[in-house]
Amino acid sequence: MNLELTGKIALITGGSKGIGLACARAFAKEGARPVIVSRSEENIAAALKELSGEGASAAGYATDLSDGAATESLVKKIEEEVGPIAVLVNSAGNAKRLPPAELTPDKWRVAMDAKFFTYMNAMDWVLPRMVARKAGAVVNIIGTGGKLASVFHLPGGAANAALMLASAGLAAAWGRAGVRVNVINPGATMTGRVEMSLAAESRLTGKPPDELLKINEQRIPLGRYAKPEEIADAAVFLASARASYITGASLTMDGALTPLVV
Repeated sequence: MNLELTGKIALITGGSKGIGLACARAFAKEGARPVIVSRSEENIAAALKELSGEGASAAGYATDLSDGAATESLVKKIEEEVGPIAVLVNSAGNAKRLPPAELTPDKWRVAMDAKFFTYMNAMDWVLPRMVARKAGAVVNIIGTGGKLASVFHLPGGAANAALMLASAGLAAAWGRAGVRVNVINPGATMTGRVEMSLAAESRLTGKPPDELLKINEQRIPLGRYAKPEEIADAAVFLASARASYITGASLTMDGALTPLVV
């Protein structure tokens, strides 16, 4: 299947680890040029080394995407140094998971900065360029926490819910300009964030993290957590020409843990 991604530039936020890095690999395999962004120069360097070793031609930039001005400068720099951004995959943002008893007003603000504004800042500066070119695809990798409230993930879940609404609204706003915006909502995925979630749950329940992992996996109809590569494959498809009439969609990938009709 020709996805028509060859030569296209795919900006992937949070692209140095986990699902973001898996997305970079997947886009590179389809002939696109991934541009990864992370706050850490060290993580960027390590990811670029991995991608280069796999034969991928990638670029990387270290930026704090919660800073709107810094994000504006980043987008301008990428378009000047690499080329026009055809695809934006938002996978940055790591809202800390906390038991309810540990929540304070600042924790809610930090979660919005970490997740909601990192995505919105990237879209605010990339979308006008896509609209001007009358072409572009955005894939926001958000999470099921915005659909079904978890007591361990309330600030992050609130940010996720806000992003889902913003994504649907932007899809409606810019569809006539040839720009598509879609959402992927992964459930539990085997990345470093799993350890953070299990640690928070462990503090509340008193059960060890490895026991909680087994219990959690048993609740999933497919019997396991997702692999980052599985989420990445869906992102590549949604960004491709084969998904040309899909926009404003929200794809849940949680192994049928929450079999909702929406």
